[in-house]
Amino acid sequence: MSEIQKNSPTPKVAFKDAILNKRMLICIFTGFSSGLPLFVLYQLVPGWLRDEGVSLAEIGLFSLIGIPYVWKFMWSPLIDRYSLGVLGRRRSWMLVTQLFLLISIASFGFINPVFDIWTVAYLAAAVAFFSASQDIVLDAYRRELLADNELGLGNSIHVQAYRLSGLVPGSLGFILADHMSWQYVFMIVAAFMLLGILLTLFIKELESEHLAPKSLQQAIVLPFQDFIKSKGLKSAAYTLLFLVLYKLGDNMATALQTPFFIDMGFTMTEIGVVAKTASLIAMTIGIVVGGLVMIKLSINRALWLFGFVQIFSILGFAALAEIGHNTYALALAMGFEYLGVGLGTAAFTAFIAKTTNPAFAATQIALFTALAVVPRTFANATTGVIVEQIGWTNFYFFCTALAVPGMLMLFKVAPWNEERSITTS
Repeated sequence: MSEIQKNSPTPKVAFKDAILNKRMLICIFTGFSSGLPLFVLYQLVPGWLRDEGVSLAEIGLFSLIGIPYVWKFMWSPLIDRYSLGVLGRRRSWMLVTQLFLLISIASFGFINPVFDIWTVAYLAAAVAFFSASQDIVLDAYRRELLADNELGLGNSIHVQAYRLSGLVPGSLGFILADHMSWQYVFMIVAAFMLLGILLTLFIKELESEHLAPKSLQQAIVLPFQDFIKSKGLKSAAYTLLFLVLYKLGDNMATALQTPFFIDMGFTMTEIGVVAKTASLIAMTIGIVVGGLVMIKLSINRALWLFGFVQIFSILGFAALAEIGHNTYALALAMGFEYLGVGLGTAAFTAFIAKTTNPAFAATQIALFTALAVVPRTFANATTGVIVEQIGWTNFYFFCTALAVPGMLMLFKVAPWNEERSITTS
């Protein structure tokens, strides 16, 4: 692609036309299918365990089952290199992982966590593995689907749908838990994976200009060589550090969200109803605001703006910890959290997509997103112990402080007044 082509003005597209097309519709389904298993692990399962009498310290340690999200780049070259059947390289992996997720999530309801906590842990690890594998292929498919000038809006929509999926385990699941056994709750929640399966069956395998790696060795080596070569060693190191730090504070703040609400005295139905109402409003605002900002401003500036909103949303939980049982305060905290963290994640995901080379999308995105969940997996394992030592309010102040270093890294990796010229590839 020539220098003139790259630096030529992007044609103006009406917001309505930019958002109402098939590619953005696909982003809704990829987001929902990707988010559902993760929210099962980080919202529904902790709530279930707490309701059954499992301690906060043990629940906090369950964050370690997110290790597959950290190490998913280890097997992403296999997904980049091989196909599992006639559906094609991307769609075949989608279908297999989604079927396993449906079965695994439903299986939680057949276990008694008090007497068989290790079986719960093994099953949670399996869900995390299949979820991480699904993320690899969905992220790669979306990177191939969207043009460069659609990355901001497409990833914003994907993330808001990702957050929307949390209403199934985090809202509907808890409402149902007040009226039926946990076995039926998990079966109903698992059935929502059918939306992802339908997506896989109805979309087409993309005819990408970038061919699949010719060997497994190429699939492993070339993505890393490409990243270091395109960025330079120092800039690449800054980028990797930023990926670790940017989401550290809010990831820790939301790790024990459901047990926090239960400790504040909210019933399962209150958590479910308030979460549904506040989150839907916040996500509707987020789709519009996020979409407009991604279209009108750069991804760099979105990282700055949404990063500050993300930090302030953590303080909403600190305020709720002081207020206690109050449904209005719960609604405000939940709504602000969905808006702030959702927008921050949208900009962050778009930054990751922009940083990758479409030719190595699966492995590079797997590596970058894996680094982003390192703190969620290992630091979150200590959250239960921290809360028991310092209390909920101080815990959220601590999470706010942890969000600051990631913002400071923006000076290095995403300056507000970014250089807009792009060098020839």
